[in-house]
Amino acid sequence: MQNTESDDKRVFARFPAQLSMKFIDLILNKEGQAQAKDISAKGIGFLADKQLEPFTPLEIWVEVPDKGAPFYTRGEVVWSEMVASNQYRTGVNLERADLMGMSRILRSLRT
Repeated sequence: MQNTESDDKRVFARFPAQLSMKFIDLILNKEGQAQAKDISAKGIGFLADKQLEPFTPLEIWVEVPDKGAPFYTRGEVVWSEMVASNQYRTGVNLERADLMGMSRILRSLRT
């Protein structure tokens, strides 16, 4: 279930984003495509065409529009809910805060 503003306990602010990404579900060993909708140093919210179960570990590659390599990270699904037919909004808690990687993403979002 998605947090409301009143019970949001995030340490890092999330920033709106429109970034292509791919992920691998490490339980099913299946790859998926998604669109990152918001991102922070410890989390990513994205829209995908399949629902992911909470606690599913993921490897994630986010395309950064700075012509560099994709931003790689690992995380765990916290929630996933249907928002339209075959569209699922998903929240992922990242394993670690990669502040240098996040700085690169935020710089690219500003331009």
